Amino acid sequence: MSAVFKFHEWTGSKPEPPSAEKIGKQLIQLERVTKTYDSGENAVQALSGIDLQIDRGVFVSIIGPSGSGKSTLMHILGCLDTPSEGRYWLDGEDVATLSARQLAKIRNLKLGFVFQTFNLLPRATILKNAELPLLYAGIDSDERKERSYAALERVGLANRAKHRPNELSGGQRQRVAIARALVNNPSVILADEPTGNLDQKTGGEIIHLFEELAANGQTIILVTHDPVIAARTQRRIKIVDGLIADNDDMD
Repeated sequence: MSAVFKFHEWTGSKPEPPSAEKIGKQLIQLERVTKTYDSGENAVQALSGIDLQIDRGVFVSIIGPSGSGKSTLMHILGCLDTPSEGRYWLDGEDVATLSARQLAKIRNLKLGFVFQTFNLLPRATILKNAELPLLYAGIDSDERKERSYAALERVGLANRAKHRPNELSGGQRQRVAIARALVNNPSVILADEPTGNLDQKTGGEIIHLFEELAANGQTIILVTHDPVIAARTQRRIKIVDGLIADNDDMD
């Protein structure tokens, strides 16, 4: 990733940023977002002019077959990758205008990440694993401990705070990863195939936890290839060949 996060200009009329009225409700807005990968002689277009708005407090799934562009979209939403064209506003901010330092701060404070692999530190306790975003944010030790315990309590693991990851089941490890994502009270949790390494029963329990968090106002965007999991979310966005093929409000 380059030192400065900057979108390429696209031809055509300039998109309007979210209005002041929308910012209060709307968390994410994408306008004509395209992502092209240059692979020698052939350019591969992963996303093709995506327009998307996501409001606060909604549990959203992004569904599609392998290679459809759903993970690319998730990486752009998480400020882990840059669009080739288009604009992305997060919480009313034009992401293209932010420096690398500002983007790192957004990733730490406004975005919580949950991946298929748990990405836990094997020699650290689960409390220390949950603390990591707070450590990067410069929070003092006492507050880190208090907030991390609270996050572990939300996922039902406060009583395991002194355990290490190898003492937990796969589902419990994913709960630790969710606690780590929650600890900074992010605007949105981005979950990329979070049940992919879990059996059906344990995966269902993780989705139920997301449902509980969403019921309490947490915005969650979940990538999945599983239509059964997608059916449990409030809104489903289907990506096919880099395009939004379906955009269902499932309330």
